[in-house]
Amino acid sequence: MSEIITTEKKTKSVVGRLPREFMSRFGALIGLLLLCAVLSVLSDNFLTVDNLMNVARQSTVNALLAIGMLLPILTAGIDLSVGSVLAISVMTMGIVTVNHGMHPLLGLATCLAVGALCGWINGILLTKLRLPHPFISTLGMMNVARGIALIVTGAAPIFGFPKMIQFLGTENIGPVPVSFVLVIVVYILFHLFLTRTATGRYIYAIGGNKEAARLSGINVDRVLIIVYTLSGLMAGLAGIVMVGRVNSAFPLAGQGYELDAIAAVIIGGASFFGGVGTVWGTLIGALIIAVLRNGLNLLNVTADLQMAFIGLVIIAAVFVDVLRQRSIQK
Repeated sequence: MSEIITTEKKTKSVVGRLPREFMSRFGALIGLLLLCAVLSVLSDNFLTVDNLMNVARQSTVNALLAIGMLLPILTAGIDLSVGSVLAISVMTMGIVTVNHGMHPLLGLATCLAVGALCGWINGILLTKLRLPHPFISTLGMMNVARGIALIVTGAAPIFGFPKMIQFLGTENIGPVPVSFVLVIVVYILFHLFLTRTATGRYIYAIGGNKEAARLSGINVDRVLIIVYTLSGLMAGLAGIVMVGRVNSAFPLAGQGYELDAIAAVIIGGASFFGGVGTVWGTLIGALIIAVLRNGLNLLNVTADLQMAFIGLVIIAAVFVDVLRQRSIQK
C-alpha cells in the first residue's frame, strides 16, 4: 500500500512539473507571439515587412548588450556598467578614426578592446579585490567609464565615421539588416559556448552554487573574469552597431541601456538567483522589448507611458522568477 501511495505522489509531482517546465521553456516565446498578435489587431502597420525589419534593427543594440549581460546573471551577478562601457568604447573609436584619421579596422579593434578591458577590470575588482558583490564593482565602473568618456572628449560628440564603421548599422542583406544577421551569428556562438564548452558549463555551475563549484575544482575566479570580459566585449560590439546607425558617438551614449539589457535577460527566462537562463530566451526577451516599444509608437503612446509599460513588464518578469524559485524550493 505504501508503495502505491509513493508512486501516486511521484506521478502527481511529475504531472505538476510539466506545465511549469513548459512555461519556463516556451513562456517568453508565447508572450512574444501574443504581443505580436495583439499589436497586429490594433495597428494595420505592425505586420508590414518594413516595420518588422525596423523592429529587428531596433532590437540589435539591446540584444548584443543582453547576451553579454546574460553571463553575469547566470553566475548570480550583474553588470551595471555596460551602458557606460559602450560610451567610452565608441568615444575611443571616434578619437582613433575621426580625430586622428587612422584606419577604420584599427578603430573597430580599439572599440572592442576597450570594452573587453573594462569588463576585465570588473572581473579583477570582483575576484582579486574580493568586493562583496558585482553590484559594487560594476557600479563603480559605470561612473568611472562615463566620467572618462566625458573628460577625454570635452563632452563633445564625434561624427563623420568612415563607411566601413557604418556598415554594420546601416546596410541590409535583402530586406534583413546586417546588424540583425550579426546578432544571430553572435547568439549562435554564445549558444555553442554555453552548451558545448567546459567554461560554459562552469558558468551555470557557479550560478547554481558558487561554493560547491569551487570545492569541485572549478577555478571560479578565472571563470568570472571571462564572464565580465565577455560582457564588456559585447558592450563594445553594441557600440559599433549603434555608431553605424547614427553616424556619431557621444559621451552620454548608452545611458540607461543596462536596464533594458537586464530586462531582456529576465523577460527571456533567466533568474536573478543564477544558474537559469538561455541564449535564445534572451533574444526573445530583447525582441519583446523592441516589439513593445515599436507597437506603442505606432499607437502614439507617449514616451512617459512607454517607460511605465516597460517597467510593469520587468516587474511581472521578476515576479514570475520569484514564483519559479519558490516552486523549486518546495
